[in-house]
Amino acid sequence: MHPEETITPSSDAAVRAHDGRSKSNPAHHEPRDVDLRVAVLSDVHGNGPALDAVLADVRALGADRVVVNGDVVNRGPDGVEVTRTLLGLDERVDFTLGNHDALMRLWWDRDPEIPGEWFADPFFDSFTWCARQLHEADLLGVLDGWPMTHRIEEPGAPVVVFAHGTPDHYREGVGRRMAPERMSALLEASGAHVLVGSHTHVPGLWERPEGLLVNSGAVGAPFNRDVRAQYLLLDLVRGAWVPRIRHVPYDLSDILRRYETSGLLRAGNLSAHIFREELKTAYPLYARFWEWTETQARPREWAAWAEFERDVAPAFLVPG
Repeated sequence: MHPEETITPSSDAAVRAHDGRSKSNPAHHEPRDVDLRVAVLSDVHGNGPALDAVLADVRALGADRVVVNGDVVNRGPDGVEVTRTLLGLDERVDFTLGNHDALMRLWWDRDPEIPGEWFADPFFDSFTWCARQLHEADLLGVLDGWPMTHRIEEPGAPVVVFAHGTPDHYREGVGRRMAPERMSALLEASGAHVLVGSHTHVPGLWERPEGLLVNSGAVGAPFNRDVRAQYLLLDLVRGAWVPRIRHVPYDLSDILRRYETSGLLRAGNLSAHIFREELKTAYPLYARFWEWTETQARPREWAAWAEFERDVAPAFLVPG
């Protein structure tokens, strides 16, 4: 199996984001036409095999820079390994802070921002396991030092702003549920012609008069029913940014096995099991289960999960 890609915008949209004038179509271009190629990786979530496959694709395509747009860790077993891999890249690499990156420090410190009863709840044992691995590797402070946003301002090119969620908050996801007026406001406030977010694990692109908003998708835990690792390529071509989503196959059995051999599946209790199931379905089962337990006033425990899996989840997992 080979990587595939999608060009989500009309090609002129990237040009309009810069100066409003229609120019020659940059969407279908030869590598020699690319002035700068940026690979945007997000939501790795401790999935080493997915990251390895994406980095191989990034290198094959000759990316000049890498932007890691948050949520490198938590959920998956390889948080230490993927963090070290990304920190050690030969390419120029910049990071933004994701909510799960921040959560690991908050969790380890038992920060009062987190409800106190959660720390004793077995449902969250996977968070404790992941945070402990990062603490023992002395990486929590590294994650905590990443900025909320990153900017690329190339001479004569549209300004690109990166944030895990949005520049206002790392839990505000750019996606189909965001009001068009909010999209416009974010572009105006950030000074971006192209605003790149992540967080929702679902890639996409939205055009506004003020510019473009792009969601980079997820490397390690996609939620668009496509289990392949996904990331964003941004090519600067004749003064316009051209976004493309890459879909990279990898051996899913490798990461499923890592949940077992690392000890996360056993120590992480129910939440680790759900995160592992999400990789097989490419669907946000954790969020749907959380919502269901809230509406049903049920504890988040194995018996409730069995009922949810039997009676509720099948309706979500029907293709369509």
